[in-house]
Amino acid sequence: MKNNLSIAIQASLDAGKAILKVYSSNDFNVEIKGDDSPLTRADKNANDVINRYLTQTPIPIISEENRQLEYSERKDWKQCWIVDPLDGTKEFIKRNGEFTVNIALIENGNPILGVIYVPVSKTLYFTAEDASTSYKIDLESEEVSVDYILENASEIKPQTKTPSVVKIVGSRSHLNEDTKNFISEIEKNNNVEMVAKGSSLKFCLVAEGLANIYPRYAPTMEWDTAAGQAICQAAGVKVINNETQKPLQYNKENLLNPYFLVSI
Repeated sequence: MKNNLSIAIQASLDAGKAILKVYSSNDFNVEIKGDDSPLTRADKNANDVINRYLTQTPIPIISEENRQLEYSERKDWKQCWIVDPLDGTKEFIKRNGEFTVNIALIENGNPILGVIYVPVSKTLYFTAEDASTSYKIDLESEEVSVDYILENASEIKPQTKTPSVVKIVGSRSHLNEDTKNFISEIEKNNNVEMVAKGSSLKFCLVAEGLANIYPRYAPTMEWDTAAGQAICQAAGVKVINNETQKPLQYNKENLLNPYFLVSI
């Protein structure tokens, strides 16, 4: 498992470098995919980098930018990688820095290893190899060794004390009715502050105690959430399917997630 973690970390760093090369240029080469989401040269380049690393392992890969295999080919997989090479492409195009590289290892439907890298700030989040804890490190350069990262990263933990102000990840200007109703219920007994953040960084905010709750009552795909869920779970935070009241599962027949809630 340590080898898989090392490969995932190195893949995320090199993918981040590939993304920043495009980010610093004026040639994003934006296309619109069939689901109306944007795709840039950075998404493609990062995906190529990550695939080169992960194919060194015998574990199959589900990536947003790879051709999706039929469930009949995937259903018996015990393990798989789930990858979003550039999560937050809209944030990338806006140049606000709130985009990430997401890599997760799934075992029997559960995320057991996760890596999230933020190229602009060079911030790296990752789980321990045994999924017992989660860590964060701010790097000066991507040219550091994985051993250095493992030795110098700091453990992250969620906020466990009852907060005076409940910080909810979301945006008041872009909330659907289900999310508004959820927030209204919290507001009946608490002071509430909204915390806006792009991409999988929403999971990281809860995992490191900078927010308390992340209700996601809008569509997401498995590659949007797998790495974030791994990091949250290793830190002691739950990512719960609203329908089943159990943790989100992965490599499903339909890779679309149900609504979910991230909280202690």
